[in-house]
Amino acid sequence: MARHSGIFLSTIFLLALVGPGCKAQSSSGSGTLAPEVTRRIQLEIRSRYNVPPSINVALADPKPSEIPGYDLIVVTFSGGTHTTTHDFLISKDRKSLAHLEKFDITQDPMAKIDVKGRAVRGNSDAKVTIVNYDDFQCPYCSRMHAQLFPGLLQAYGDKVKIIYKDYPLTEIHPWAMHAAVDANCLAEQSGAAYWDFADYVHANQKAITGHSRDEAMANLDKAAIEQADKNHLDVAKAQACFKKQDDSAVRASMAEGDGLGVDSTPTLFINGERITGLIPEGEMRAILDRALGETGKAAAATTPAAGEKR
Repeated sequence: MARHSGIFLSTIFLLALVGPGCKAQSSSGSGTLAPEVTRRIQLEIRSRYNVPPSINVALADPKPSEIPGYDLIVVTFSGGTHTTTHDFLISKDRKSLAHLEKFDITQDPMAKIDVKGRAVRGNSDAKVTIVNYDDFQCPYCSRMHAQLFPGLLQAYGDKVKIIYKDYPLTEIHPWAMHAAVDANCLAEQSGAAYWDFADYVHANQKAITGHSRDEAMANLDKAAIEQADKNHLDVAKAQACFKKQDDSAVRASMAEGDGLGVDSTPTLFINGERITGLIPEGEMRAILDRALGETGKAAAATTPAAGEKR
């Protein structure tokens, strides 16, 4: 599910901004755009990317670029508390616009993800790591969770490890932040308790939501306390953590995700390969098999055992 206040652009395109007979503004790479050119750029971007009306699209003044014949324009998308910027190129004659992306390949994306202290499912020493930026209230996250557990984890056994990071879409999911904080309170004492809570919440989103926000919060705390008791944790310590609702660690995870280009849930990184949204299980298996092959391991579950169904 996409974060409504963020716009992620990945298409490479070239647009004609003026039709036959239109007079284009000439430029040497400085100054401001003519109002009619600015309007055409904004209209084209809104149409091409289905930008919601609530998102503001602002254009900076053009500057010289590295691409011959084009100037650089920084386009800012803003809505709510979220702002993103993207670089566009406009031709010197102001007749065409291009959007190109640069990718930093100097660092493995996995090196940018802080997994210290996070609960792990699978083999903690596995060479294939699945990091999932998750939202406890997102229905697509619930379906991804059901796909990962127990099916894929059982199929790949000790060849993978799975780690969840927090990315609650607070603009559209009113109790997702509270759930993430409660889950982290449990994780401070027990990884097993964290995963039990994650299993429960993802399987019971509608029941947790109830009829009001307050009811949802109470349902979450009740479920978290039950997991603390079930896993023989220090219940008083856990309850104090639930009550405090310190969301600083969750927001740090969200900021980390933003820096990696995450703007929707679920978003997974499998040994650095980003997977956005819910994908069919067959595609997930193909990605995992490729990752395992790249580590020198035999692909998992490629030939079902006798009597086993794929």
